[in-house]
Amino acid sequence: MSDAPPFPSPTKRWHTKAQSCGSPSRPEVSAKGKSVLVTGGGTTGIGGETARYFAAAGATRIALLGRRESPLAENKAFIESQYPGVEVVAISADITKQSDVESAFSRFARSGKIDVLIHTAAVIGPKEAVTEADSAAYLDAIQVNLAGAFWVSRAFVKHAAPNAVAVAINSWGAHLSLNDHFSSYCVAKMAVYRLWDTVALANPNLSIFHTQPGVIITEMNLTTGGAKSFEGVKTDDVSLPASFNLWLASPEASFLKGKFLWCNWDIDELKSRAKELESGKELNIDLVGWPWAQK
Repeated sequence: MSDAPPFPSPTKRWHTKAQSCGSPSRPEVSAKGKSVLVTGGGTTGIGGETARYFAAAGATRIALLGRRESPLAENKAFIESQYPGVEVVAISADITKQSDVESAFSRFARSGKIDVLIHTAAVIGPKEAVTEADSAAYLDAIQVNLAGAFWVSRAFVKHAAPNAVAVAINSWGAHLSLNDHFSSYCVAKMAVYRLWDTVALANPNLSIFHTQPGVIITEMNLTTGGAKSFEGVKTDDVSLPASFNLWLASPEASFLKGKFLWCNWDIDELKSRAKELESGKELNIDLVGWPWAQK
């Protein structure tokens, strides 16, 4: 089942829950033998659910990173109870700190290179518009988001397996301006997109994807008041990005390498345009309307 798109969309079908193409039971998206590292991998939220999808798909090893030990331990225990063949490592780490990130990645990579990175951790920052926000809080939120992406991307490149996949969870805030709320977060997310894009350019063997996960009511949104910005907008189930992330890590999604994708978009429709999308600039954040741009 799918709904009519509430936002501009390249696909006619719009999903609010897990898509069948991203089902862990599909052999095409099997994670058998893969080592997966998830930032923001606690029990709740996008990272936690994505980790569970990879476990269901047969991942061999999963690292869960996050600041708080309790949610990580809970998710670790759940995955191990449901999928006893999966090795789960819970690592308490602040991804804005170089030492924490390098230590966590090095520890997990001792047993083998990282095949998949799911980078979900972020902070929202002040809600107020540019002219009203506290300047220190506004700039600090941008710095925190960038620092996390910076240290994680460096560690990933160092410990990534050949042809590894990274899914950098982004936001509609980098793609379009809907209102003047959370300006700091939107600026940070655009910067994070460009950071990961430069990493992709420097490492063409890696497959890096950027995603808008959907309108998910996460703990972060609830605690910061961000959920109020979704009033009147139909929210999505956390299974939506989890299934999309699992699919992106499969060979089926390789044609979308480097693209900015909304997890609501219909996978089958995207697949039907594989050659066209792979060879063109559609779904990239680039300069448009410039007749001298290289095609």
